[in-house]
Amino acid sequence: MEVLYEDNHLIIVNKKPGEIVQGDKTGDIPLSEEVKKYLKEKYNKPGNVFCGVVHRIDRPVGGVVIFAKTSKALERLNAMLRKGEINKTYWAIVEGHPQKKEDTLQNFLKNDGRINKTFITTKEDPEGKPSCLKYDIIAKGERYSVLEIKLLTGRKHQIRAQLANLGHPIKGDLKYGAKRSNPDGSISLLARNISFLHPVSKQEINVEAPLPESFRKFF
Repeated sequence: MEVLYEDNHLIIVNKKPGEIVQGDKTGDIPLSEEVKKYLKEKYNKPGNVFCGVVHRIDRPVGGVVIFAKTSKALERLNAMLRKGEINKTYWAIVEGHPQKKEDTLQNFLKNDGRINKTFITTKEDPEGKPSCLKYDIIAKGERYSVLEIKLLTGRKHQIRAQLANLGHPIKGDLKYGAKRSNPDGSISLLARNISFLHPVSKQEINVEAPLPESFRKFF
């Protein structure tokens, strides 16, 4: 497990594609349990160790994930997340080259929990939730582009659904229309950066995930 930042209140780790952040029906060991194990061993803690899940990223996605080490930090970070005070930047390798170098995508999205997929819908749909992101093309290859994405809302599978709707699905994301899978089962979406004011010290925290080789070859 790669720790990117740690203090008395929180720990930020680099999630590998394929790991789950929180336990689910698969029964696979989640990252939250790995963090607990790390904290227990590092600090020689007896009994149960607290590890609060602040946010999640999809299983096939890698990058920055925050966990709270105290209930007070968890409560404050959750409130910050709801208010949009935690800034997240993603990088994505997408098929093709979007027409506009930078753009704001605004759609209404709804999620079908039965098949775990998000769909574009209309403003009139009572299940539709307004969803907004900004993207900027930061690199291009022959068949792919690398986008930097700022999330302005936090809907389930939002980036995946909105980029697919634009006609440029994320590389490897078969669920949302990619032509082929990645060899390791990942999709080429990275939670690249997270920044916020520390819930206790109020200092600015800015943490970046290292670039996988699949992204590095574009630069």
